[in-house]
Amino acid sequence: MVKSKLDSIYRRMLITRFFERGWGKPENLQRLFQFRKIISQRSTCFPLVPKDYPVEIVKEEKSPDCIILEGKFLTPLELHLPGIVPKAAQDAHFQVVLPNKWNGKTKPMCIHLAGTGDHFFWRRRNLIAKPLLKEANIGAIILENPFYGTRKPDNQVRSNLHNVSDIFVMGGCLVLECLVLLHWCERNGFGPLGITGLSMGGHMASLAATNWPKPLVLVPCLSWSTASTVFTTGVMSQSINWDMLEMQYYSDGKYRERLSKMVTVIDDAFTAGQTFIKNFNQSLIELKKDITYTKMMQRGKISGIEGNLEKNSDDSNSLTMLMELILPKPSSEEKIDITKINWWEREALQFMRGMMDECTHLKNFSVPKETSLIIAVCAKDDAYVPRDGCTSLEEIWPGAEIRYLDAGHVSAYVLHQKLFRSCIIEAFERAKKIHVENGQNMNETTYQKLLDKYMNSC
Repeated sequence: MVKSKLDSIYRRMLITRFFERGWGKPENLQRLFQFRKIISQRSTCFPLVPKDYPVEIVKEEKSPDCIILEGKFLTPLELHLPGIVPKAAQDAHFQVVLPNKWNGKTKPMCIHLAGTGDHFFWRRRNLIAKPLLKEANIGAIILENPFYGTRKPDNQVRSNLHNVSDIFVMGGCLVLECLVLLHWCERNGFGPLGITGLSMGGHMASLAATNWPKPLVLVPCLSWSTASTVFTTGVMSQSINWDMLEMQYYSDGKYRERLSKMVTVIDDAFTAGQTFIKNFNQSLIELKKDITYTKMMQRGKISGIEGNLEKNSDDSNSLTMLMELILPKPSSEEKIDITKINWWEREALQFMRGMMDECTHLKNFSVPKETSLIIAVCAKDDAYVPRDGCTSLEEIWPGAEIRYLDAGHVSAYVLHQKLFRSCIIEAFERAKKIHVENGQNMNETTYQKLLDKYMNSC
């Protein structure tokens, strides 16, 4: 897969640094790994959230083009894993965008999950929710991420998650919170229902959709089957404090001796290794070019806005550190013996990959109820979400449709919002037929009978 140069340059322009405090408390990681086995299976996850889970609507605003509600509820993860969710993130906040008048017999509603750095509601509301309402009369629920916006801990700067475990807390929250919101939608007569998101939001949407026992629209954009490559081989890996992770992994035996045995790399390591070795020399050359380019910008040899932004960044140092940490020094011919990489560096990276696969790989989760309602949109040249060596979505979700853009991650986000919306509209058109045919605007008695039948079959 050819990687987008724009993705790499854009990543260097940002100052976000992840996991400055390390992996997270070993006891918290152990609880999260154990709980993953529960929420990854529909039969054990769905019963965790009652259909009448309390939701409070705290505000309503009407305008000529829409109605906006604001609501909140306690995240169910705090009930099932007490103390693991930071206090600031325990209340889930959301906005609902509704039309002043519904067209037709259905009231389609889509949950929109946030990508990395997408704080509060305004971006998703204006870029995708309101346009969808205008174009297709599809309502929206915009859920605020744990660790973002009003749910951000006071000591966290921007989107800089302190620990690797924060990603898994975030995912656990969103999976259960989406169940709360889907139940709320049904109680209020909305349907058909769906979930979407861009980048990290796309992957979180994929995880959340696996646990709903009815047909559900799912449109994950710019994500893939696992987050492991995002944090180990994608450009996001340049923003990780590998020194801290490395030190903790070997200074506290709980990580290496106990926790590493609780996680499993899903995709075949040998195949991935062959791909890595095949492309290693060219990747190293490209990385050195990136470092040289960044240093030239910092020295003022390249002008323009990119150069000015880079003068205020320390990314060249982080790139150099990453290269020295993960890659051995090359010979003059740019060739490397892969066996000479320090074994302990490989093991720490493998632990990261195993953790991410354990908690985010879609192979570990139930297959969504109706895969024909899935339209995934991927960028062919995505450097944020590498697909090399990963099981394809087509294999994990037979019947799902995968569409590829000739773009990188950043250019796809900037240039193809209309395409993302058109895929959501198309998937909802498919769902409307199922929704009407199955008579899903059911009364309470019918709903309870179906629920009891489902629970008895699990």
